[in-house]
Amino acid sequence: MYLWIVLALLTAAVAVALLLPFARSASAAASGVSNSTRASEVEVYRDQLREIDRDREGGLISGEEAENARAEVGRRLISAAAENDADKNGGTGAGKHRIATALVTVVPPALGLCLYLSLGNPGIPDQPLQARLENPGNNIALLVTKVERHLAENPTDGAGWDILAPIYLRLDRAGDAELAYRNAIRFIGPSNARYSGLGETLVVANDGIVTEAARQAFEQAVKLDPADPRSRFYAALGLEQGGRKDEARAAFEELASATPADAPWKGLLNEHIVKNGGTPVAAMPAAPSLGGPTQEDVAAAQDLSQGDRKAMIAGMVDSLAAKLKDEPDNIEGWLRLVRSYAVLGDEAKARDALSTGLAQFPPDGNDGKRLLALGKDIGLDADASPAPGGARP
Repeated sequence: MYLWIVLALLTAAVAVALLLPFARSASAAASGVSNSTRASEVEVYRDQLREIDRDREGGLISGEEAENARAEVGRRLISAAAENDADKNGGTGAGKHRIATALVTVVPPALGLCLYLSLGNPGIPDQPLQARLENPGNNIALLVTKVERHLAENPTDGAGWDILAPIYLRLDRAGDAELAYRNAIRFIGPSNARYSGLGETLVVANDGIVTEAARQAFEQAVKLDPADPRSRFYAALGLEQGGRKDEARAAFEELASATPADAPWKGLLNEHIVKNGGTPVAAMPAAPSLGGPTQEDVAAAQDLSQGDRKAMIAGMVDSLAAKLKDEPDNIEGWLRLVRSYAVLGDEAKARDALSTGLAQFPPDGNDGKRLLALGKDIGLDADASPAPGGARP
């Protein structure tokens, strides 16, 4: 009901704005003398001209006096005739005004109503905000509003802040995103994704500048996941922008050395290395063959029975384990071996492979941290003992 009242008021306001110029013209015409009055004045002046002619013929006035009198009456006659014509035109303008009034008053509301009935849904009931929040669908704004209301009542819900943080960043709400990331870290603990997101938010908020706070966030992300190339890149970029060229070059070189040759960001890394006074890092050499299945092996395995296929894969994994005894310094091989045993569901061998790999690569090094991260992902804790529930395939 309130909507219709508002629409009616808006329509009336538009009609008044459109009709105001016509109303002024009509009022000006109405304020003048009527057509009949003007016509009477014209006839009076004409009678006066005829009377002057009679007085001259009767010798009551001289010829000069008659001409002066005719000139004065003639002037008044011309003025009255002109005003009479203006009154007639004013009547025509009033008629046009009435037509314009009718069009402006009727056409826009009728057109708007037709459009609403064809494009709108006048029969649908009003849906309060609370009802829409309960079923937001794919409406991002309603989803955000729903989570924000929840957090207003539960400000220590770190999971809610964790959900909102990347959404805020995509919506260009960098200030809100920073607060959300910091609250998520505060209430549910640090993680690579949270510190990396916080660093990216700070970079966006400062127009691409890696501030000291952003660089520290990326460094925390790297500590939690040393293999994260994005955080490592931004941390090195922060050193470069801060004028610490030697440290930046070393960080870029270390990242480039661990980057595959076909990585799309390989060229960008070498550009920054050269910019900081270094030489481009050659492509990372391919890891030696460790007996893993080739694409041809995988294609051939599709034609085998389930038992034969499992036996074939197990044989390849055993071959990989045997070759790692001869080449124990290959971190990629140990990562692949641990993951393969987990896929086969052999928790004991996965745990043994993880322990052996950690003996070769200490846990405090980058490669050791990669092994620890993989062990955590497949359900083995830091000391390579099985997590509750066993390994996950």
